[in-house]
Amino acid sequence: MMSLSNFRIETDRLIIRPFEERDISSSYKMNLDPEVSKYTGDGGVVSKTEIERRIKEHVFGDYKIYGFGRFAVELKSTGEFIGFTGLKYLDDMDEVDIGFRFMSQYWGKGYATESALPCIEYGFKTLGLKSIIGLVLPENKGSINVLKKLGFKFEKEVMEDGELAHKYLLLSE
Repeated sequence: MMSLSNFRIETDRLIIRPFEERDISSSYKMNLDPEVSKYTGDGGVVSKTEIERRIKEHVFGDYKIYGFGRFAVELKSTGEFIGFTGLKYLDDMDEVDIGFRFMSQYWGKGYATESALPCIEYGFKTLGLKSIIGLVLPENKGSINVLKKLGFKFEKEVMEDGELAHKYLLLSE
């Protein structure tokens, strides 16, 4: 497994880096927004304790086990945490998923596409993945548009966490 201690991707406007404990409060604040949590499958507000547990167990755990995971995204100009992006191995599907979530005031500015693209490239070129999927609720038009911009194609409907989701697929070239 490769170390993420020096992992950092910079785009024109963003810094993409591994989560740190300092991101827990910002992640919690982001998930308090009903517009953000509407499409997460969490069924409403998630406690700060639960956010902390998820980051420490799942995100940090994914870094240790797989050498990749979801990454914090901050504005290059201010260093402010604005959301997350990145890859996640889905055990139950034996596939790697691209995901992104941003504070609603940063929607519609191209940050999801800008941050997901280098993560996809990292997955294909560095990790040697053959495919990446995107799971999205059918009513989440914003995320569907991002997946399409990134080149993903609708594959099929699947049940994910008890909800009907659309599975999009991108193959390495």
